[in-house]
Amino acid sequence: MSDASDAAARADAFARQAAAMRSPLGAYFRRRIRNAGEVEDLVQEVFLRLTVRGTPDHADHASAYIFQIAASVLADRHRRRTVRRADEHVPLDPDLRGEQDFDPARIYAGKQALNAAAAALMTMPERTRTIFLLRRIDGLRHQAIAKQLGLSVSAVEKHMVRAIEHLMAHAGGAR
Repeated sequence: MSDASDAAARADAFARQAAAMRSPLGAYFRRRIRNAGEVEDLVQEVFLRLTVRGTPDHADHASAYIFQIAASVLADRHRRRTVRRADEHVPLDPDLRGEQDFDPARIYAGKQALNAAAAALMTMPERTRTIFLLRRIDGLRHQAIAKQLGLSVSAVEKHMVRAIEHLMAHAGGAR
């Protein structure tokens, strides 16, 4: 049973040395990462790996072994962050997004405005509506629309002016 008691004594000595390493490990990680909130998690990861891997045979080399594991933990963290592009994430700040994005009254007003615009579009002459939709929805240039419909560029421009005036007149009446 002396082998078992020797192993227990070695494990106990290693546990004391590992506990004494908590502060130096924290300093090690604080020097190498920006987010101070992750330091304690990384220290815990080192201790987790120590429990999984077991203790080394010689407690004399425990600190070197612990810092080797710490370097491995840091490398794994860097690899994960690189793959997940963690440095490119933008935190969601509700204060920057405006008041209430999903206010029911605002949603209803937006739907009403959209329905009014659709109704106004349907009352336009067909060619004017087609030109407006090709320009504003499909993003075609006036020259491309003119070529596609067999019109002059100035005719396309005039139809666009009429379409916008028509929509503005209906929007003014809808308010």
